[in-house]
Amino acid sequence: MLLIQAKDPASNAKGEWWEIPGGGIDPGEHTHQAATRELWEEAGIRGARVGPVVWTQAVQFTFAGWRFDQDEYIHVAHSEGGETAPAALEHFEALAFGEQRWWHVEDMISDAIRTIPYRMAEFLLQLRDGAVPAEPIDITPSDTHIADWQSRS
Repeated sequence: MLLIQAKDPASNAKGEWWEIPGGGIDPGEHTHQAATRELWEEAGIRGARVGPVVWTQAVQFTFAGWRFDQDEYIHVAHSEGGETAPAALEHFEALAFGEQRWWHVEDMISDAIRTIPYRMAEFLLQLRDGAVPAEPIDITPSDTHIADWQSRS
């Protein structure tokens, strides 16, 4: 799976993490369209097969000095892999993003890397094994998950 190494350009205290490509939904845009666009903008991936929403979450966080309160819709997507390179990053993304890397799910889980979504590792093996949920699973972190994640810096 593709993950992007990131950091908050306004706070070194948060440390680094790995996140899935994604971002905001433009006015009038469906989540499927947003996922397709974000794969292009953040990783240069065109032609990915974007599947259904598998997870949702509601999160609040501060990034680059801005406070966010967002509902997230996480799709599963398949591509041929290969080289990735951002195509159209926003200013703060360009400051925040580092390496892009394809991970084996087992390695990501065994290395216990910090990820966004926070609870991704709990649900990845089912997806890898083809168990796409009939309805999206709410993976909203409890305050404990966020506190644990933030304390690992």
